[in-house]
Amino acid sequence: MFQLPSTPMQRMNSSTTGSFNEVDDEHSPLVSGQSSPRTRLVWQMSQSNAYLIPDANDGNPARPRSSNRTLGTFAGVFCPVALSMFSTLLFLRAGFVVGQAGILEIMLQLVLAYFILMMTVLSICAISTNGAVEGGGAYYMISRALGPEFGGSIGFLFFVANILACGLYVTGFVEAVLDSFGPKGSMISDGGAYLPLDDKEWYKYLYSSVVLFFCLAICMIGGSMFAKTLIVIFMITVVCTLSVYISIFAKSERKLIQNPRIDMLDKRNESCANHTFYTGLSGTTFKDNFYEQYGRDYITHDKMDFATVFSILFSSVTGILNGANMSGELKDPSKAIPKGTLSAVTFTFGTYFILMVLVGASCDRCLLLNDYLFLQSINLWKPFILIGIFAATLSAALGNLIGASRILQALANDELFWFVLRPATKVTRGGNPYIAVLISWFLVQIVLLVGSLNAIAPAASVFFLLSYAAVNLACLALELASAPNFRPTFNIFTWHTCVLGMIGSMVMCFLVSAMYSSIAIIVMLLLVILLHFKSVPSEWGSISQALIFHQVRKYLLMLDPRKAHIKYWRPQILLMVAHPRQACELIHFINDIKKGGLFIVGHVKIGSLDKFDYDPVQTEYPQWMSLIDKLKVKAFAELTLANTVSEGLAHLIRLSGLGGMKPNTVCLGFYDDSKPVDSLVKCMRRKRRFFSSEEINSSNDVDMMFDNLPIRSERSHKHQSPSDYVKMIYDSLKLQKNVCICRHFNQLDKSIILKSTTEYYIDVWPLNLFRPYTASIFDDTCLFMLQLACILDMVPGWKSKTYLRVMLCTNNEGVAGKNVETKLDKVLKTFRIPAKIQPISLDLGESYKDLSEDEDHQMTLYKSIPEHIVQKINTRIKECSKKTAVTFMYLPRPPQDTTGQLEYLLSLTALTNDLPPTVLVHGLNPVISTTL
Repeated sequence: MFQLPSTPMQRMNSSTTGSFNEVDDEHSPLVSGQSSPRTRLVWQMSQSNAYLIPDANDGNPARPRSSNRTLGTFAGVFCPVALSMFSTLLFLRAGFVVGQAGILEIMLQLVLAYFILMMTVLSICAISTNGAVEGGGAYYMISRALGPEFGGSIGFLFFVANILACGLYVTGFVEAVLDSFGPKGSMISDGGAYLPLDDKEWYKYLYSSVVLFFCLAICMIGGSMFAKTLIVIFMITVVCTLSVYISIFAKSERKLIQNPRIDMLDKRNESCANHTFYTGLSGTTFKDNFYEQYGRDYITHDKMDFATVFSILFSSVTGILNGANMSGELKDPSKAIPKGTLSAVTFTFGTYFILMVLVGASCDRCLLLNDYLFLQSINLWKPFILIGIFAATLSAALGNLIGASRILQALANDELFWFVLRPATKVTRGGNPYIAVLISWFLVQIVLLVGSLNAIAPAASVFFLLSYAAVNLACLALELASAPNFRPTFNIFTWHTCVLGMIGSMVMCFLVSAMYSSIAIIVMLLLVILLHFKSVPSEWGSISQALIFHQVRKYLLMLDPRKAHIKYWRPQILLMVAHPRQACELIHFINDIKKGGLFIVGHVKIGSLDKFDYDPVQTEYPQWMSLIDKLKVKAFAELTLANTVSEGLAHLIRLSGLGGMKPNTVCLGFYDDSKPVDSLVKCMRRKRRFFSSEEINSSNDVDMMFDNLPIRSERSHKHQSPSDYVKMIYDSLKLQKNVCICRHFNQLDKSIILKSTTEYYIDVWPLNLFRPYTASIFDDTCLFMLQLACILDMVPGWKSKTYLRVMLCTNNEGVAGKNVETKLDKVLKTFRIPAKIQPISLDLGESYKDLSEDEDHQMTLYKSIPEHIVQKINTRIKECSKKTAVTFMYLPRPPQDTTGQLEYLLSLTALTNDLPPTVLVHGLNPVISTTL
């Protein structure tokens, strides 16, 4: 076996995201037809590479895939589709719909019905020629285009539709038998023997069960037997249809047709009792039948109208997916499905068009309205019509039974519904899913208990129409997504045809039955939700991702950063995380204060690309994304490789985001020697989904899931020095980003706050505590702190359990007195910040008084103050923070010299020791607006 050398990254990709698409040896340009044995090649695609490997079945004459695919276009697609579209309409309802709607309206209805069908057929052809189609037909197409949630729900509805349709056609077959050979049957002479029938219709159920068992026997043999049976049935149906055409032309004399079921006629139609004439082809008859004359159904006595007749017509021709259902047994489904389906639709349209014109021009309206089986009376040989009815209904029943089993098998193979459908995956040596066939047969047997064709028909039609709408939606989504890989060889379609087909199908759903349509849609939505919460793992790809990409790109181009206005400012945060399993509380906190803005979790991997054979960042990236998913935060992950953390931070600040969505704030954890604690286990236990099958019991489980994201060891060496850390703050401000330094967030337990019955506070200290005279000054950093605190107070949960408190610092000499408090109150009201002002005394002795008299009024800068003063400030803050959930404090701009940087970090450490979760904030630009 020959294979290009692969890197570890390539091996990882092929094992996690690769897929195998088989290529037919006789059609592939990559394979020589002269090789012996012929080598079948498989393209194995990964995220970043593609290489060729020989098929595992090389040289093996018994290949399971090819041995199962035995059906061609005619037997596998054309016959099932054509016979299903003939069903009960061809010989039982054609005259009735002409008599009710008239020749003009029925032609319009026929064109409208086939227009909707043809729009859907174009979508089927497009999807089926865009790649390899496996078993499952329409379900396979929809699920691979729209994803497992939508595909699984529609697949279930399509399976139910086939079950109902099989029951419908078996019932129709039995009703035709009883109409012909039952009491007062058309084939029974006076006093002749007839099939018994009781009032409770158990005989009818018995006959239906016998017919269904015959269908089961054929399906159990396999698809090949099914195809051979359909070819014979199709030829019989064609002969019987031709007999109708020939009879109408051959019989030209006027003839009274006696109705053996005259006692069933509605009283309003009694005038027609002795006027049911066959006239032969006649211009007068054509003219009399040209316009509509809606009356009542002589059996149900229901009043007919345009919508009712149209629903009867449309529900009888919903069989266009029967060929696609056999996709797993077609030799070349990408060629057979479009060719066979289009040919069958064209053939049946022509057949119906000719039949309805001939019937409308040769039969009196009374005959058409009051005798479903009138074609027997006008045919050269009566049994032709009976044989045709039997053939059409039996073939449709066969097609739906075997179609249902194939859809069930595909659903079971995809394991969307847990272990429930696992038995349906069992197949015979020839590949026939016999368990799926038996399950389908059993369900149809239950449907037969309904016993009435008219009761089953609306539900079956609605479920089919929803499937058609889904096929159109899938094709529309693929077209709108403009994905380069969507290039079907069948290109006679546009997004307009998809929209028309989808709208037409949905309108017909509610036209046939609003009640069944509503029920079906509710069931579909519930299944979508169920499969979504099940978190179905899938490598099929989801069209939603392609559509989202398409729309996001369009709107990002429209988002012009030059048009940004302070009124619409929101935090867009880059949170730098070294060890994510120790920063879960902080990640959740930043997610709370982003206020719908951009949230990026950034990480710098130390190293040089020259020392790796592959990009190490790409191996870790999937686990970072999984971590974000587990934490349920709305964030992006950005990773980079750099020689130092400072260098990597500069990379991320400059390159993170896109267009108008770029971070404006950098958040860093604090540089200290705190003990590392793995908080991920606790967060995952608390946020585990109801339908999730994974169980998190210990840190070992997390280690297995996130093996590339270990927790920091207490003995591990830090990748940066204190001065490097301070330089990161300085560089971030230099790059015009606001800065937040977060400490003690491993102590934050939001669940305790939310469950508490006591009040908690969000405290804001709007002064540079290293320059105490600034208590009366409000700069951009103070307003930025207030904005962040106000955002946090607006978050659900925080809003109901916490109160915003602004700490107004004074000393014993009243430097910040009543006037300052009045000024602060006015500022809060102007900016609409619902905060309580809390005056605090910072009387820390003469040394602090000397600092207050400092003439250097540069509020934003750090100023060195004695360590004991910093400790006293820290003690005073702790006294005020006994019920504080989060504290926001002023972060001065760091010095540039190395000595000053170390002192700066030590002062920040002393200032924030033993405090509640604390955010040190430095803002650069105005973020609050008073304009409308």
